[in-house]
Amino acid sequence: MLIDSHCHIHDSDYPIAADEAIARAKKSGVEQLICIGTDADNSRQAINFANNHNNVFASVGVHPCNCKSGLADIANILAEGNKRVVAVGEIGLDYHYGKGQRELQIKLLKQQIELAIKYDLPIIFHIREAFDDFWPIIDEFVANGAKIRGVIHSFTDTPKNAAETLNHGLYIGVNGFSTFIKDDTLKNMYASLPLDRVILETDAPYLTPVPFRGKVNEPAYVRNIADFHALIRQTMVDQVEKVTTANARNLFNL
Repeated sequence: MLIDSHCHIHDSDYPIAADEAIARAKKSGVEQLICIGTDADNSRQAINFANNHNNVFASVGVHPCNCKSGLADIANILAEGNKRVVAVGEIGLDYHYGKGQRELQIKLLKQQIELAIKYDLPIIFHIREAFDDFWPIIDEFVANGAKIRGVIHSFTDTPKNAAETLNHGLYIGVNGFSTFIKDDTLKNMYASLPLDRVILETDAPYLTPVPFRGKVNEPAYVRNIADFHALIRQTMVDQVEKVTTANARNLFNL
């Protein structure tokens, strides 16, 4: 059994039929998946989709690139206590297009971490070119007694920040990006990550793995990501499947 811990197939503009994608995922051994909210409306779409599909779950949150949309309805959604909601996310910091919204992103991230702590939910973090701001925020919460559980989704950063992620007790989310990256340093990093801290994801429809580059990504392709990581670790794919599935179940209480 495999789990796609991060996908967006609930989006209204997902370019292929979501029900067909779920059927193909099941045939590939992907038995559970989590649909990720990126703002309040999208989070409600994720929940509705999960409510109508077996073995589909949802996370709710405001993506840093949507920070102007605000937080109020996310708090309302979490207060409803829907059992299909298994995480807060994806939330975080994204400076790829500049730091024009830096202060707003930081404020929103802190507020959403507080909500995750209040409702005892793990967090799906989106951190892009912003780790220098991210770690002090996490350290501040920990210093004040908070226990932060979560995953850095779609990790594509440096080995140094991978080590920091592990030191902070967070999981590392790997997806199709790891199958086509050309940088040898990152290749070696992915191969050396401790498997008991890795969670597999697709981020569908984005970051389609080899050998399906050029096609729409879908949850079934978690199988190919698992195969790739077994290959670069020189281990059996059954071991990758067993450990990463246990990691996702543990983090998201599936």
